[in-house]
Amino acid sequence: MIALIQRVTHASVVVDKQIVGEIDTGLLVLLGVEKEDDEQKAKRLCEKVLGYRIFSDEQGKMNLNVQQAGGGILVVSQFTLAADTKKGMRPSFSGGAEPERAEKLYAYFAEHSRQQGIVTETGKFAADMQVSLTNDGPVTFWLQV
Repeated sequence: MIALIQRVTHASVVVDKQIVGEIDTGLLVLLGVEKEDDEQKAKRLCEKVLGYRIFSDEQGKMNLNVQQAGGGILVVSQFTLAADTKKGMRPSFSGGAEPERAEKLYAYFAEHSRQQGIVTETGKFAADMQVSLTNDGPVTFWLQV
């Protein structure tokens, strides 16, 4: 399971010209689900994302996690993160989880975040989404379990 996380001052997801998820300060989480992923990996990655200290403390050091910074998360399904790009000029998506399984783990990730007391918004799984964000820093990390 892969999470590309970006520290943001604002992020939103639009589907069919309607905002379906939106946060101010927090993390935009692009989530890729791979074939071998399960609930244990989803939980572990969620806890890593929520605990990752990439927000500035009073001394300007990256020392606070999203909850300590008073932020939320916006989770967007991103199957292209599971692409194999090692060969050729066209990505292979054979490493990605089947859509039904990926949707279940995506929902599990978001629900686990909510259970930790984090304001958690989502996109719409498998929809054509337009994602807008203001990356703060810019700060972007690739996390994988």
